[in-house]
Amino acid sequence: QGSGRGELPWVARAGMPMGHRWPWPFQALGLTVLFAFSEAFYLPGVAPKGYPAGGDVELKVNKLTSAKTQLPYGYYTLPVCKPPVIKDSVENLGEILMGDLIENSPYEIKMLKNETCKFLCRHTLDGESKAKLKGMIDDEYVANWMVDNLPAATRYYANRFSPTDADVTLTYMNGFPIGANKLGSYYVHNHVTLDLQYHFNEQEYEGYRIVGFEVEPKSIAQVGGGGEGSTALTASCQDGSNPYPFFNIDHHDEIIYTYDVSWTYSVVRWASRWDSYLKVTGPQNIHWFSILNSLMIMLFLSGMVAMILLRTLHRDISKYNEIATAEEVAEETGWKLVHGDVFRKPRHSKMLAVTVGSGVQVLGMSIVTLLFAMLGFLSPAHRGGLLQSMMLLYTFMGVAAGYTSARMYKMWGGDDWKVATLLTASVYPGIFFTIFFILNLFIWGQKSTGAVPFKNMFALLVLWFGISVPLVFLGSYFGFRRDAIEVPTRTNQIPRQLPAQQWYMKSVVTSLVGGLLPFGSVFTELFFIMSSLWQHQFYYLFGFLALVLVILVVTCAEISITLTYFQLTAEDYNWWWRSFFASASSALYVFLYSIIYFNSKLKIDKFVSVLLYFGYMSIISIIFFLLTGSVGMIAAFYFVRAIYASVKID
Repeated sequence: QGSGRGELPWVARAGMPMGHRWPWPFQALGLTVLFAFSEAFYLPGVAPKGYPAGGDVELKVNKLTSAKTQLPYGYYTLPVCKPPVIKDSVENLGEILMGDLIENSPYEIKMLKNETCKFLCRHTLDGESKAKLKGMIDDEYVANWMVDNLPAATRYYANRFSPTDADVTLTYMNGFPIGANKLGSYYVHNHVTLDLQYHFNEQEYEGYRIVGFEVEPKSIAQVGGGGEGSTALTASCQDGSNPYPFFNIDHHDEIIYTYDVSWTYSVVRWASRWDSYLKVTGPQNIHWFSILNSLMIMLFLSGMVAMILLRTLHRDISKYNEIATAEEVAEETGWKLVHGDVFRKPRHSKMLAVTVGSGVQVLGMSIVTLLFAMLGFLSPAHRGGLLQSMMLLYTFMGVAAGYTSARMYKMWGGDDWKVATLLTASVYPGIFFTIFFILNLFIWGQKSTGAVPFKNMFALLVLWFGISVPLVFLGSYFGFRRDAIEVPTRTNQIPRQLPAQQWYMKSVVTSLVGGLLPFGSVFTELFFIMSSLWQHQFYYLFGFLALVLVILVVTCAEISITLTYFQLTAEDYNWWWRSFFASASSALYVFLYSIIYFNSKLKIDKFVSVLLYFGYMSIISIIFFLLTGSVGMIAAFYFVRAIYASVKID
């Protein structure tokens, strides 16, 4: 579990691999499985904070979130107790894009000092305040607090039908609800019990370390004492043996806020304090079943590709390389017949080069992001780190996008390289930015903290035009300087006439069928990722995600190779775009699944919230489209080049 001296944890349970290098997909698969069973991995870095007995412990408040509206708001938009001076914490770009608003609070907490029914403040409830609270309760808003960078969690039992049930699962909810609506009556959680766990080891370090932070919210009608503005205000949270009366908003014109503080010792070390939060992602056996399902799909496709390569192709190549008689040449059929057209420049070749280059950019970003995540650099403790890292890596991977598009475009004899490079740098990033900007205008109209300020929007434009675009041109420069990729056959001047194709060999049919398998390989993990995005759950199963990405890449490559081979066997040489769409069509299923998820798992009903959901799911689907299609087309290209290099062409 680590020494505890100046270590930044990171956490890994079984199924959370910590890092690898993967020059080739199969090496990566083996290494990831190897690391999947590691228990913990820690990085040297920021030292844990030790508090002396009686020392001040700061409680900070973050945004109010709702899975029902997806629109975050600042905590102090509610009629709650405020500190004399509200101070905002410094936030990184990722936190700003996520709508975080971290501020100080008036709660006074001392290390190891328990408090019972401590008075915080009283607040007048006018009609506007009551309407605000009722609206927030109806929209199921959740308050998010943090102590020592640990978010507040609410403990509850899943699958619990009676107090005597043995088969219950203890799990945690991120944050706590601000109130409840029971049979048309609105109750505010105006009393909280702050359950703080600490750990200490006198032999290893000084002070006490906070390793857990749970909140138990309650709605109670307290009895306040003292006068308004008095520093000696007190509150009684319970009258004798009577149970707590609920605080009904409609029955009061004033609300009193109180809190308890409870310190308990925990055997959990500081390096493992995030483990409880990660249990929100559900049982790990579900993820292993998902991996097993994906592996079965991949093995099925691998068997099909192996059959093509070892049996059919070997037989074809042997037959084609034999000295044939004139009659046999006349009767020759199959993929060899289209050798003079198979590398013909595709229609809209410039756009295909741009699309494949953008897909390689997304793939590179995904690989490096997962690598850093498994090494622990992007743990939930680094709030906003994952989103910020993805944006920066996408920017720097512009080099790979420019290089790939330049190599493809030069192979097809394109000479307008400046326009091709400019399109690579602007088309898909422009689509992402346009959708994001339009959504941001709607969020801004709702006065939500999720609206990105225009100064940060300008920072995004600087990242795009100041860093990404020059890097795309740099990659394109190196790509065009290299010799064009050689192909094993010459292209005929006159295109060969295509024979009539069966209905099941039409491009739409093959693409829709081909996209099912890549989608099937990521289906289960996609559910957990979407739950993390739209239901505000923690997701840190990057080991599983890395395995799924490897399986996805291999599946896309194999399905495109298989369908391209069948297409060439049918003497149809227009395979460039079809090899791309054979795997890229899986993005259509991702978007269709997002519609099913929206209707079955979410309770979003406001127009802006619906627009927000489908806007961001459109961006995710386009990213998936680029990644899967690029992998499929590049794999199919190397396959086609290899088989035509293996036969003698007269």
